[in-house]
Amino acid sequence: MVRRRCVECGFWIVDQEFQSLEPAPPSASWLDTEALCRMPRSRTQLCDQTGTRDLVAIRVQPTKSGMGPTIVSKRGRWSRAERARLRELYGLRDEAVIARELKRPVDRVRRMAKSLFPQEERRSGSWAANEMLELKRYLGASTPEVIARILGRSVVEVQEQILDLGRIRRGGGWTRAEIVDFKHIYGTRTDEDLARIFGRSVEEIRRCSREHRLSKDKAFLRKLRGKPSTRMPRWKPEELDILSEGYQVQSNLELARRLGRSVKSVLSKAHQLGLKKSSERLREMGRVNVSVRYLST
Repeated sequence: MVRRRCVECGFWIVDQEFQSLEPAPPSASWLDTEALCRMPRSRTQLCDQTGTRDLVAIRVQPTKSGMGPTIVSKRGRWSRAERARLRELYGLRDEAVIARELKRPVDRVRRMAKSLFPQEERRSGSWAANEMLELKRYLGASTPEVIARILGRSVVEVQEQILDLGRIRRGGGWTRAEIVDFKHIYGTRTDEDLARIFGRSVEEIRRCSREHRLSKDKAFLRKLRGKPSTRMPRWKPEELDILSEGYQVQSNLELARRLGRSVKSVLSKAHQLGLKKSSERLREMGRVNVSVRYLST
């Protein structure tokens, strides 16, 4: 069976013999490629719009442009750039996501990761400050086994350090650098892992996320819960007016608080509507970013 990905939306499609990727139940929906590309991107949304929860395959309908190019995985030697990119992403993203970016089979990504982080090279003894920073970087994004491989430590040592982090509690306010890091990783970590990373209580983590109107990534929630995440309510005309009028000059956080939405929701809708920040607002954002970098050094 020939499998291809739709270039527009990334869904797996099948060949002209209409063979499904798995046994199709009687209620399964079949769509042609062009119809699929006009549909919402997630599988759940696709099932909702077609009125079935059993969508398992997409039928390819030949068009004037043909079947479209087949995405072929790379083979052969890895370049330095590929190895460097794998080292950068491994442990922070799923192997399947890395494989798609590098256009390599998942088993080859896994094999190369074992070569880059050999288990034979193990450290022992007390943990250095840079190792603790690396542990916090990967905590919640990877399993203790993967973190142990990356850091060159045993799984037991990694688990013990994670437990020790859970006992640390810091007081006082948040620094600008902490807020920047918090916003960056909040969507892909549990509140419990964030409490360990920042040395705060879970209640403080949730209070800070509410204050800055942060939300978890939908893909992260689906993976965490094993089911689709709750959708945000549809935008009302008056909300769109507020967004259109204020986006140029207001911060995304101010708009999110005013609209009762997450910052990510505001950014997504603004991008969809083609809204841009004003030049003055961009300069102000640049000054704030520079000051944050200066304070963090």
